[in-house]
Amino acid sequence: MRLSKLADYATVLMCRMAARPELTYSASQLAGEAGLPPPTVAKLMKLLARAGLLTSLRGGRGGYLLARGPEAISLADVIRAVDGPPGLIECSIHPGRCSLEGGCGIRANWGVVNAAVIQALRDVSLEQMNGGPAAMAGLRRLRD
Repeated sequence: MRLSKLADYATVLMCRMAARPELTYSASQLAGEAGLPPPTVAKLMKLLARAGLLTSLRGGRGGYLLARGPEAISLADVIRAVDGPPGLIECSIHPGRCSLEGGCGIRANWGVVNAAVIQALRDVSLEQMNGGPAAMAGLRRLRD
């Protein structure tokens, strides 16, 4: 599985926001802090807000803030908001599109692997990605 650049950038932005979840962030502020192009950040913020991961505030003190606590937003949530459902192979995301699907003897096994990868992404929160000691212990458990 390979994440798109946009999903990677979205993860960077969300982790940056999760470090100080009480703050409101502008797209231009986040672009400067992360070293990303402002139009890309603006696009990502809109996608993340549309997915319910960010709340958009209008006005002079407007911007974005996390819609839930960083412990309640997973990597799977961020990836899904930008790339759609995560999956390793075409038939795990879009059944019926593969010409080999009807006679494939390993499709069910790929489904098991795909489910395990998705669960691993669900099990890692933004809080864990930002890495306090307890969070890192949780990530080590996933790795082992």
